[in-house]
Amino acid sequence: MSRLYVPATITLLAEWYAAGEIFGADDGFAAPDDTEEGEYAALMSAADASAELLGGAGRRVVVVVETTVDGPVPLRDVVAVHADLSDRPADADPDEDLGWFATQEIPDLIG
Repeated sequence: MSRLYVPATITLLAEWYAAGEIFGADDGFAAPDDTEEGEYAALMSAADASAELLGGAGRRVVVVVETTVDGPVPLRDVVAVHADLSDRPADADPDEDLGWFATQEIPDLIG
């Protein structure tokens, strides 16, 4: 089983949640090793890719999945979501940490 950090936006997360599957996991970032630093590096790489998806202001979103499948990942394989706590300007610090959200908080996050 591999853990992937999948870049997204609130809009993409809402679409994936409605579909019951995470699309784009193939574009996810895997940690280079099992260290905390490696996991953080993968998270922040996915956050940078999320900022690129936004193309400006908004909330970066990273969906964390643990899966053995290729292609769309079932929602049940999501272990957490990281996201900015509010909209951020396009020129915000790219190293700013993201908030952690449990899977049951997804409806509140996208609502």
